[in-house]
Amino acid sequence: MNACCNGLIHLPWWGHVLITLALTHVTIASITIFLHRAQAHRALDLSPAASHFFRFWLWLTTSAVTKEWVSVHRKHHARCETAEDPHSPVVLGIRKVLLEGAELYRAAAADPATLQRYGHGTPDDWLERHVYSGRRNLGIVLMLAIDLILFGPIGLTIWAVQMLWMPVFAAGVINGAGHYYGYRNFACDDASTNIVPWGILIGGEELHNNHHAYGSSAKLSNRWYEIDLGWGYIRALEMLGLATVKKIAPQVRWGEIKHFCDAALLNSVVTHRYDVLTRYARGMRRTYAEELAKLRASLPDGIALKQARAWFNRNLADLKADERLTLQTLLAQSPRLETVYRMRQELVALWGRSTASSEQLVKQLQDWCQRAEDSGIEALSQFSLRLRRYA
Repeated sequence: MNACCNGLIHLPWWGHVLITLALTHVTIASITIFLHRAQAHRALDLSPAASHFFRFWLWLTTSAVTKEWVSVHRKHHARCETAEDPHSPVVLGIRKVLLEGAELYRAAAADPATLQRYGHGTPDDWLERHVYSGRRNLGIVLMLAIDLILFGPIGLTIWAVQMLWMPVFAAGVINGAGHYYGYRNFACDDASTNIVPWGILIGGEELHNNHHAYGSSAKLSNRWYEIDLGWGYIRALEMLGLATVKKIAPQVRWGEIKHFCDAALLNSVVTHRYDVLTRYARGMRRTYAEELAKLRASLPDGIALKQARAWFNRNLADLKADERLTLQTLLAQSPRLETVYRMRQELVALWGRSTASSEQLVKQLQDWCQRAEDSGIEALSQFSLRLRRYA
């Protein structure tokens, strides 16, 4: 009777902690590998055995329906940082996303239009219809029974942590902190950040800015010092014949300076456009600082130089009305700032002109580089020479 009440497995307190961390880590691995990288972004294919294991485990530990999760996430990428983004801290505030991330997810998943538009290609077999979505809450009840049988009363605590893991870390931390705190490798058109360079606790999802830059990449780490534990698991599955990687982010390579732009250079610049913008921002940082220091008196009260400098790395349409007005005032007072900012906007427009032919775009790139080098602004000239080296 005592053995029954205490569970089948007897562990010290630290053993229960390790078991809890292990079980929740399997859940995180299932989310990042199956739901996120394989289903939402099609970055890899999983074998039927691996795919079914992940579906079954997520049913036991989260009650998440694949089509709902994928739909909400794809909508997030398609409408990022807009009023239609299901969980943007830029729009809704960091506190709301951190504390109410699960509620925001459920509200978005309840919209039939979202499921219809963004849920294509997700599992629709008998198990999905009649078990995983048809009886979505049965899995977590079964998980509770398993935890109680194996570990006794402490199993209830283990189960509670398992149930909180996805709402807290996936819905709250990644969607909230991953668009608010941290560092950026790439100047994406959103506020995504890498929370830390060690993607271990939540399976690599900490590297959120890298992911937004190259959404269809199965590998989320990009710099030599970044660790993506989820990618390690994917490589292990690949070696076992259980996964096939379809795409990873391209790595920047450098060649000789091309004094005459060609289609290959254009393709490299477009492919690495977020890296290009990031290097542009870094290269112009000193120019921004020097010019803004001269115009300090033109800044409204309460606006720091660092805050104003950030405006030069964004599009006018993305700024608030008062920020846009102040930026335009600063540009009117400084020809150097106006040149550097205008050249950035022209560079962004280069890969946004889908109606232009390749020959026209190559000519525009050549013209951009020539004007940058003739601008009299050393930082702009040096950046242009580096731009000509993308390979």
